[in-house]
Amino acid sequence: MSVRSWVLGSLAGALGVATAGTAVGVLRQQREISRRAGERVPFGSLRSEPLTIPADDGVPLHVEVDEVDRRGSGRLMRRGPGVEDVTVVFVHGYCLNLDCWHFQRAAYRDLVRTVYYDQRSHGRSGDGSRESSSIEQLGRDLKTVIDTTASDGPVVLVGHSMGGMSIVALVEQFPELIGDKVIGVGLISTTAGGLDVSRILLPMVPARLGGPVALGTMRTLRRGHRAVDHVRRIGKGLANVVTDTFAFGDEVPYGYVEFVDAMLSATPFETVAEFFPHFASLDKFDCVELLGSIPTAIICGTKDRLTSIGHSRKLHSRIPGSDLLECEGAGHMVILERHEMVNAELDQLITAATERVGRR
Repeated sequence: MSVRSWVLGSLAGALGVATAGTAVGVLRQQREISRRAGERVPFGSLRSEPLTIPADDGVPLHVEVDEVDRRGSGRLMRRGPGVEDVTVVFVHGYCLNLDCWHFQRAAYRDLVRTVYYDQRSHGRSGDGSRESSSIEQLGRDLKTVIDTTASDGPVVLVGHSMGGMSIVALVEQFPELIGDKVIGVGLISTTAGGLDVSRILLPMVPARLGGPVALGTMRTLRRGHRAVDHVRRIGKGLANVVTDTFAFGDEVPYGYVEFVDAMLSATPFETVAEFFPHFASLDKFDCVELLGSIPTAIICGTKDRLTSIGHSRKLHSRIPGSDLLECEGAGHMVILERHEMVNAELDQLITAATERVGRR
């Protein structure tokens, strides 16, 4: 096991463990170009040809696959053994969409085959029923995406927030995939249970009252979800302040705040309300030990106000051999706020996973 706490400026030291010729070593050589590309390209503009994949209950899932251009560049020869065989599937969080992976998508384009999709009732995917808006169903949706987009090779799964919970649900329901189909996992700003849901909705309510009040409030608001959506639209200024407070730990460019708030605002309140109760009942820590059989990276900001650093430390303690990266001062949207550090850790994860492929 290892725990790292990095601050801005220590990226070079973190990457120094990579040696020239490994997959991560080559990715590191590309990092400066990829980093600038992510900052230069407008948020939400990275796209590939969309696929529509029906979930097991028929809900259409919006999926985008970034293939690697193998023509003439010889890049595959330089990326190390097995990289061309692996698909990295990114799973976004609650009230977000696949665009939240902007900096990761920019970094890995044409280096690794990657898959992004909108979870049911989010983004451009179809709406699920109230009954199907559960973490367990999200695990089955992920299985469908894997089966359809990466049927021929191994996968690395990377999930943020609710996306990490989706991965844990997959592990619980399909344990046979771990070590065979799934050869690496990244869990970012997430948990497998014990979440205080009052921190999501009513952070100012005392903890002893927050849970029942939060659930009751959400049930009441759900009945008037259209009116709530209207209030959210006209209260944009306040919404930006709340987004900044709960999504980020340090000061970030205002464009980051606007980007996250746009994703949150685009998620219908009905969707917010339907998934909300399932966070309180989530209890899957008993199944995460299985991830100890494959490379597993756990990442979280130390100022995450939604899935606090304690959740990541507990995941680390329950997954033998896992790596824990604590991003000092970062908040819940660490994938934006500390994207270079997150990508560096994912470099290490992808390298460890592809080395397993190379040894097969």
